[in-house]
Amino acid sequence: MKNYKIAPSILSADFSRLGEDVEKVIDAGADMIHFDVMDNHYVPNLTFGPMVCASLREYGITSTIDVHLMVKPVDRIIPDFAKAGANYITFHPEGTEHLDRTINLIKENGCKPGVVLNPATSIGCLEHCINDLDMILLMSVNPGFPGQKFINGTLKKISLVKDLINKSGKDIRLEVDGGINLENIGKAAEAGADTFVAGSAIFNSKSYSETITSMREVLSKIK
Repeated sequence: MKNYKIAPSILSADFSRLGEDVEKVIDAGADMIHFDVMDNHYVPNLTFGPMVCASLREYGITSTIDVHLMVKPVDRIIPDFAKAGANYITFHPEGTEHLDRTINLIKENGCKPGVVLNPATSIGCLEHCINDLDMILLMSVNPGFPGQKFINGTLKKISLVKDLINKSGKDIRLEVDGGINLENIGKAAEAGADTFVAGSAIFNSKSYSETITSMREVLSKIK
């Protein structure tokens, strides 16, 4: 089976016992933890900052933390999340005036950089930065709120970006975020995605372990 990764988004976790809930989902088989950071400016919602990331590290969470910054401007907060324990930091091109500078800022702070494209955002910018990326994240919903339905048009976009990655020859993860569940995770994988953000599909399920196992069973059938 391909090196697929499942990344539950803590946006749907129980914040009254966040450390325990994150530990539970990791024990259930999650590969990494996804942080959806929203600023009530770039997107119409407000979530959490670097202190929450740092608190999970202090709690004892050692798994990969994948920080998705839905923030504008973005550069100011990158060093804070790097210090707080982030491994991947992804951001939207609309959140910076200088794409290349922001990518290098993430690297300088010891993290792996990624670019995030909204459903209607062109993939054209990737041509000029793909060789410097460790991850490309494609939004399959419009960012801002959990629990939205997967936009089917994202599947074609996944295929196009996968072709760009293959042509680059670089080891770049292709992540998809938004409405991922048992019904569509296989289609996203067939299109070329290898990393799957799932929030409500996992955290709102009766059994984290059963849900993640079922997702892996679907992925195991992808040729």
